[in-house]
Amino acid sequence: MEETMVKENKMGVQPVNRLLVTMSLPMMISMLVQALYNIVDSIFVARIEEKALTAVSLAFPIQTLMIAVGVGTAVGINALLSRFLGEKEFEKADTVAKNGIFLALLSYILFLCIGVFGVHIFYTSQTTDAVILEYGVEYLTIVCVASFGVFLQATFEKLLQSTGKTFYTMITQGTGAIINIILDPILIFGYFGMPEMGVAGAAVATVIGQCVAAVLAIIMNVKVNTEIHVGMKGFKPSGRVIRQIYMIGVPSIIMQAIGSVMTYGMNRILITFTDTATAVFGVYFKLQSFVFMPVFGLNNGMVPIIAYNYGAGSRDRVVKTFKLSVCYAVAIMAVGVVIMQCIPDRLLLLFDASEHMLEIGVPALRIISTCFVVAAFCIVAGSVFQALGYAWYSMINSICRQLVVLLPAAYLLALTGKLQNVWWAFPIAEVMSACVTVFFLVRIWRRVIAHIGK
Repeated sequence: MEETMVKENKMGVQPVNRLLVTMSLPMMISMLVQALYNIVDSIFVARIEEKALTAVSLAFPIQTLMIAVGVGTAVGINALLSRFLGEKEFEKADTVAKNGIFLALLSYILFLCIGVFGVHIFYTSQTTDAVILEYGVEYLTIVCVASFGVFLQATFEKLLQSTGKTFYTMITQGTGAIINIILDPILIFGYFGMPEMGVAGAAVATVIGQCVAAVLAIIMNVKVNTEIHVGMKGFKPSGRVIRQIYMIGVPSIIMQAIGSVMTYGMNRILITFTDTATAVFGVYFKLQSFVFMPVFGLNNGMVPIIAYNYGAGSRDRVVKTFKLSVCYAVAIMAVGVVIMQCIPDRLLLLFDASEHMLEIGVPALRIISTCFVVAAFCIVAGSVFQALGYAWYSMINSICRQLVVLLPAAYLLALTGKLQNVWWAFPIAEVMSACVTVFFLVRIWRRVIAHIGK
């Protein structure tokens, strides 16, 4: 049975370009749908009023932190499980999967506590506007208290990705996002006899979509993911396996959590100019997700391929996968640059942008998007570091980019008194990140990649 699985596992035998496309394309499509739901969510919230959009934008750091913990842990599960499959250690792969599910439940308990005890404190640290506070506390409390769907979805989708079954994750993510998009206007504005819930409706639509996606991901694993077994009967947590998961996952968690800190810090800087600047920053993150999400989907297809072939000792396949991924990522980001440069005003008008919001937002989108192509290379290289077990390189790079360079640069540029100058902190930070990425890539190439299979 095991010999049959080894011979047939496509990650070790299928032509690399076709393998990368077939594994990544479903993830890219599902993430595009997710990006669309993020945008649609904010478009409907903006119809309530600009303060509602600002409140949802201010919630982004906690939501980013939630995703950081869920997806970061799942990245550790994915990379470790894929490596064990490449090494033909099937029992170890099952143990990783079971401990990963256990960690997802612990993660939910953490954010349940944040939702109950920490949301009001979080908002009052950013604004004293009573309307924004009311909207924000209502929205974020629901998102945190019902966040179990986020963690179960992230974990079970990574289990599918680790065995190359990315088509099924496209179904789970796409279904959850579409349900969210459908429910948003119904619950926010009270259509079809439903109560008009406002901002709370957006939160409820979000968590329902996440829970449906989680249930589907669990069903898919039970039905089609025959290479791993996730039955929890008689399960006992393994400290050794959990440490191995977090050796890979913690850097990813920290990297994304740093993004949460950066967003919080930027909100604090921008709100000193005007609430509208914070709303613009929130809208930018929604819009850029439509460009970045396909690249993250590409990475989700790339990581198990590289991890599997690293475990199997196939250097040529590792190198070719990396090179192709960089080419595809740069092409995707180049399209994003063209769109942001040519029609930033039309993008902002999707969110009912006022003249003041357009005045702030148009130069912001144009300035920040200048660094997209450089970011493409850095994102792919960072995922390669994770797949090879050197996630700490990515973490160090992320700390340098967002905390050492971006936030201090934004603060110093804010001292000029011109809001437009603050946006240049993003290209400055990305150029620094590219330099650090090249340095680490050369090190890992010489120490690891050059010796694979020898």
